[in-house]
Amino acid sequence: MRLYFLFILAFTGGVFLAIQAGFNSQLGSLLKQPIIAVVASSISSVVFGLVILFVTEKGFTQTLTSSQVPWHLWFIGGLFSVVGIYIYFYTIPKIGISKMIALGLCGQLIFSLVAGKYGWLNLPVEPLTTKRIIGALAMLIGIVLINTK
Repeated sequence: MRLYFLFILAFTGGVFLAIQAGFNSQLGSLLKQPIIAVVASSISSVVFGLVILFVTEKGFTQTLTSSQVPWHLWFIGGLFSVVGIYIYFYTIPKIGISKMIALGLCGQLIFSLVAGKYGWLNLPVEPLTTKRIIGALAMLIGIVLINTK
């Protein structure tokens, strides 16, 4: 039962990211500057994240004083986030949200399969099985179908 809840939660996270991309690509288009939409999204993420942190009473001071975290981990995720979100906001008005999300998910899927196989980014190693390859190919076929008229 818990696994199904996690699947539903992951699916919901994807829906939320698609909604966020839609709203923020509108903002970037209206402003004629997708990077401003990225900054607005990042600032609002910080505000909402801090509110959730304070409401849930998870050790905020312990997080800030942790000396065991390498310095680059505080920033590198933000760099990839800004670039990735910028690409979304820039391309959605040009190619449409369904194509952008499908292509973006394809990139995530392929990278995750390779990163999982080799344990990149200090992630658990996940073998590249025939089932996984067939699943990735099925998604690639779906992306081709989504992107053709």
